[in-house]
Amino acid sequence: MQVLNVPLSEVVDRLAAHKTVGPAPREELEWLATHGQYRHYDAGDVVVHKTERVTDMIILLNGHAAIHVDRGNGRRKVMEWMAGDVTGNLPYSRVGNPPGDSIIEEDTDVVALHCDLFPQMIVACPSITAILVHVMLDRVRHFTSTDWQDEKMVSLGRLAAGLAHELNNPASAVARAAKTLQSELASAEEVSYELGSATLNEKERDLIESLRDGSLVRATTGVFSAIERADREDEILDWLEEHGADTTPATALSESGISIDALDRLAENVRPDTLDKALRWIAAGYTTRSLAIDIERAASRVYDLVSSVKRFTFMDRATVSEPQDIAQGVTDTVAVLASKAKAKSIQVKLEIPEPFPLVPAFGGELNQVWSNLIENALDALPNSGSIVVRASCEGKYVLVRVIDNGPGITPENKTRIFDPFFTTKPMGEGTGLGLDISRRIVRRHGGTIEVDSVPGRTEFRVSLPQSQHHNA
Repeated sequence: MQVLNVPLSEVVDRLAAHKTVGPAPREELEWLATHGQYRHYDAGDVVVHKTERVTDMIILLNGHAAIHVDRGNGRRKVMEWMAGDVTGNLPYSRVGNPPGDSIIEEDTDVVALHCDLFPQMIVACPSITAILVHVMLDRVRHFTSTDWQDEKMVSLGRLAAGLAHELNNPASAVARAAKTLQSELASAEEVSYELGSATLNEKERDLIESLRDGSLVRATTGVFSAIERADREDEILDWLEEHGADTTPATALSESGISIDALDRLAENVRPDTLDKALRWIAAGYTTRSLAIDIERAASRVYDLVSSVKRFTFMDRATVSEPQDIAQGVTDTVAVLASKAKAKSIQVKLEIPEPFPLVPAFGGELNQVWSNLIENALDALPNSGSIVVRASCEGKYVLVRVIDNGPGITPENKTRIFDPFFTTKPMGEGTGLGLDISRRIVRRHGGTIEVDSVPGRTEFRVSLPQSQHHNA
């Protein structure tokens, strides 16, 4: 950076041609030129490091500057300024450190004014001050929108990772069962041909069909323990050997729940040369139906997860305020974060009475609040622990509490947790925007968010006005 000695009239002329401050009276521009500093920056220069306090107002006469930020989802440009823009510290602004380094993208000339001179400028340059207030408001809106979008993208990335993990189990189960079913159907078809050629009488056919249709007890229901399943398989295997039958169907028959009495009845009522075919047909029927049930259950799990995500994100709903179901929103949030809770062996308990009042809300915004609070609790807990999400009614308001039994928030951090960009998480694992955005969302909905924390118990409380509509 170089401070240049440029004639006052030339500086005023350049300010008069400036897109933002140019419309101000010339005497005010002369005040700026007299009290400001004319600087030249080379491409690559850093105007302000992210660790430094912003002290100067910067009026860009030409060139290009930008702020680059890494909030856990890769380095990206969050704001840039060209010739005709004003940046840096502005009157009435509470700006502190920038979110990232302010870097010159190409050679740039500026007029810089230190914030210590703002009180004088406000008196001497009312038109310029009014212009700069509008610039500041536009900047706040831009950063608010950018912060919100960044946090949503980071949350979406975490959601996608968790959902991919959660979907992997049922999807893998569908693939395995479908592949096995293909070969089992071929075997079932083959044994059906064999049984069909056995010239069964009506009594034999009715008995075999009744055993096949009635023997479907899934081991996954918990009816049989692992030891019980092993004992049953040994028992079935002994029975098959005693009757000189093929032992191949032993496992399927033992898991089907067919009893020894039923097998005895079968052996007593069918011809010996038909017994093997009947047993293999019964086992094949059980196996194919079991695989079909596995596929149905896994597919239903996928459907339930996708439905939860759709409700969580409100991806198929208009972004307008309408009565929302808090209980459903919290339940869906827990569903999409289930894999993270399971990975850390954390129990998440819901305590929400039914029916529960509706809350007027904008799309999935409140779900973003529940996601931020529950995910923060998951991050705060070690491997194990518990989270309770409790909802209640207090007058015309509903109260949602997210309580964890983690280590708690230190007093010094408690005063800063709602500050934008403040985070205690390692670099790349948190944006420091979640609680700030949550507070903005809650305030937008006419509510409040508070926190109490001691070692062993942290409670976030969100209070929201009820809808005037009744639950359906």
